[in-house]
Amino acid sequence: MAKKVTTKKAPAKKAPAKAAPKIAPKAAAKVRFKNSGHDIATRTIHVGGEPDPVTGAIMPPIYQTSTYVQSAPGVHKGYEYTRSHNPTRTRLEECLASLEQAKHCVVTASGLSAEMLLMHYLPAGSNIICGDDVYGGTYRLFTTIFQDMHNFKFIDTTNAKAVEKAVKEFKPAMIWLETPTNPLLKITDIVAVSEIAKKAKALVVVDNTFMSPYFQNPLVLGADFVLHSMTKYLNGHSDAVGGCIMMNDDEARKKLFTLHNSIGPCHSPFDSWLVLRGLKTLAVRMEAHAKNAMIIAEYLENHPKVERVVYPGLKSHPQYEIAEKQMLGFGGMITFFLKGDIKKSNKFLSTVKLFALAESLGGVESLIEHPAIMTHASVPKKVRESIGLTDNLIRLSVGIEHVQDLIEDLEEAFKAV
Repeated sequence: MAKKVTTKKAPAKKAPAKAAPKIAPKAAAKVRFKNSGHDIATRTIHVGGEPDPVTGAIMPPIYQTSTYVQSAPGVHKGYEYTRSHNPTRTRLEECLASLEQAKHCVVTASGLSAEMLLMHYLPAGSNIICGDDVYGGTYRLFTTIFQDMHNFKFIDTTNAKAVEKAVKEFKPAMIWLETPTNPLLKITDIVAVSEIAKKAKALVVVDNTFMSPYFQNPLVLGADFVLHSMTKYLNGHSDAVGGCIMMNDDEARKKLFTLHNSIGPCHSPFDSWLVLRGLKTLAVRMEAHAKNAMIIAEYLENHPKVERVVYPGLKSHPQYEIAEKQMLGFGGMITFFLKGDIKKSNKFLSTVKLFALAESLGGVESLIEHPAIMTHASVPKKVRESIGLTDNLIRLSVGIEHVQDLIEDLEEAFKAV
């Protein structure tokens, strides 16, 4: 019997270890966004959120103190008095600067106090070009508090040629932009206006409250300062008030800190901790806001009782192409015009239940308001109407509830009118 011959199989070659899949950042194809290391969703959680070095606590403590012990006169550990510095506020400033791809951040007690610091930043008698559609509180601040200190010119900043002409004639020290605007959601080309401003040696400030750093980074697009009302999307839970300014210029940061320390609009340690906590869910919240808002905007655009819808994500938006170019998402704010008069608007606003009738925006809960009576009541009626802010304009801050529930709530209100 022939002996069975067995052959040894050559050991299989070990397949090379697969590299971890690299997921391209959302803006990889858009060169205007810098490569800043970790994705923004990671930075919201980890920058400024490092475990406490003393105890290892995963959640940083609140340094609820007004003053700090010094080992000798003038010898301290970097903190003297909470109006000037506070460890909890430092963590928040570090996180916010990272999110806006900035070197520096100054946190203040409210969005308007941040605006106040920027007004004091300029020499008295400066000329300022401002968008004609801005938050009512901003308009009030500029036209009643600082009208004797500076000179203001309100124009439609979505028209680059109009901006260029105004810059040549008015010679501004600063151009103040909201984009999208409040409440008409007009969009300004930040790159174009920044280029015009730089030629004229004017500073550009962008109020980025409506988009948050998750959907738009104005400093990367050429702006000098970015401002937020932290009360809105950054905090996201309607339980804290605050403002912030981000910038890259070292001297600008020094001057703003001096103004902040001298005037004193400091953010409390507890409120700083609340915003720091809220920021951890910024990425998931903004995605949910935008997803819901797009569905609702399309629903409203097809509703027989709606005259017109304004939402940056709709192709019917006049600046849709600019929105696509400079934003990574379209946000959670919708403006629409109801067919009818002020009485019908009031009836509609009084009928909704899930949409809370309240000022502010950017919380997880949906809000609805009537700008002519509420947030923009300080803007004279003649001025409001000249820019299209009419009595049938309704503003929605779309929350993160189930979108079908929100649509049913709106539908019941439509039936009532």
